[in-house]
Amino acid sequence: MSKTKFPENFLWGGATAAYQCEGAWDKDGKGFAVTDLLTAGSKEEPRRFTENFEKDTYYPAQKAIDYYHRYKEDIALFAEMGFKVYRMSISWARIFPNGDDETPNEKGLAFYRDVLEECQKYHIEPLVSISHHDVPLALARKQDGWLDRNTIDAYVRYCETIFREFNGLVKYWITFNEINMTMNYFGDIFGAGILSNGTTLLNIAHADADSLLPEKMTKRFKALHHQFIASAKAVKLGHQINSKYKIGCMVAADAHYPYSCNPVNVIAAQKSMRRLWYCGDVQVRGEYSYFAKQYLKEKGASLEVSEEDKAILKEGTVDFFSLSYYTSGCESVDEKKDMTAGNFSLGAANPYLKKSDWGWVFDPQGLRWVVNEIYGRYRIPVFIAENGLGAIDTVSDDGRIHDEYRSAYLDEHVKAMRDAIEDGVDLFGYTWWGPIDLVSASTGEMKKRYGFIYVDCDNEGNGSLNRIRKDSFYRYKEIIRTNGECIE
Repeated sequence: MSKTKFPENFLWGGATAAYQCEGAWDKDGKGFAVTDLLTAGSKEEPRRFTENFEKDTYYPAQKAIDYYHRYKEDIALFAEMGFKVYRMSISWARIFPNGDDETPNEKGLAFYRDVLEECQKYHIEPLVSISHHDVPLALARKQDGWLDRNTIDAYVRYCETIFREFNGLVKYWITFNEINMTMNYFGDIFGAGILSNGTTLLNIAHADADSLLPEKMTKRFKALHHQFIASAKAVKLGHQINSKYKIGCMVAADAHYPYSCNPVNVIAAQKSMRRLWYCGDVQVRGEYSYFAKQYLKEKGASLEVSEEDKAILKEGTVDFFSLSYYTSGCESVDEKKDMTAGNFSLGAANPYLKKSDWGWVFDPQGLRWVVNEIYGRYRIPVFIAENGLGAIDTVSDDGRIHDEYRSAYLDEHVKAMRDAIEDGVDLFGYTWWGPIDLVSASTGEMKKRYGFIYVDCDNEGNGSLNRIRKDSFYRYKEIIRTNGECIE
């Protein structure tokens, strides 16, 4: 039997986020985003959000990997790997420093135009995330970010600006990165910019009962609803500006299994997937799911949706469904089990799978499973916007980084994608997170490295910032060159 092939025009590439790579957080008129005020942390010590800057405290976003000044070098390296697509984000606060300014910051627009033109030079298709964990700090202070409906208007004005400014340079857009993050306590900062909930410690292990109070949960789901409305308005507006724009949603999508065939675990696993479907149904189908009322009740939250809002959601459904996928978890209601980590609290660790140094299990078959579930439910094109391995890399005596573990992880997930395509999934692209080492969102570390390109920078921001190609750089280059056919 012949091996299934990736589509001829499959979009291979990598993904980064502005606040994790750009640095230059106060240069050329940029305002601060909430994620600029996240301290460094570790697996043991959670990152902290400080509403004001603390003296003698390290904020990784201040310098990050200085992509702002080195983007030409980095994009040239992406081109050397053969990228067909580069998923990047625009910092809202670099365009509108306060989020709701009357006019945009021209230097911010000029920077991103330069970046996009650099991509164009190498025939790399940009995929732009409009909002990636970077609510302008001024909006958070002024109106609790997305908790205030006025943030919708500010966002749509921002969208209109970049839709028009970069018309002809960008075809693919994502309205919100991992929009379902807003449902969680750490989403107060990462997703919604809600300061009134008092969230400061950003680590799943450090959530407490107070973070789940009904009034706090209600704020999160209200803010999420405002993001749904903003996304729908942006999709409609984008299509009016350029009918060829393809505008998608993006959710954090982990696979969830029952730990055993005990029916209580099966039902629990089914329910755990609703943190994906809750958002997907609104953005793809244009309406809240049948289970939404009960889901909110179980979360201790309440939400009123007007007839006007229902109409807006129907008019602004997305063109494609993108997702991040790193790991999976199991639901074990009947007995206590060893727990696993991830973008969310993922429940019991799967005894059949191994874990990374940060407790995330390796599960490439989970990727196949989840994209089948997504495509079966929505029947619109699917794009894997994030997938990768955070690991400790060591520079060897010969000055190279021999990261065969990353290449092995990549190979297995490429196989899973190929299997999903054989299953019938309309999968049109894949962007590895992140193709170059950058600041980890969850821990604020540099030693949790994802890149095919090593950046000489430590957890305190020390180092030359020199870029070094890892062994995995050449593996991904070969995968792209052969359109995945080098994978057995």
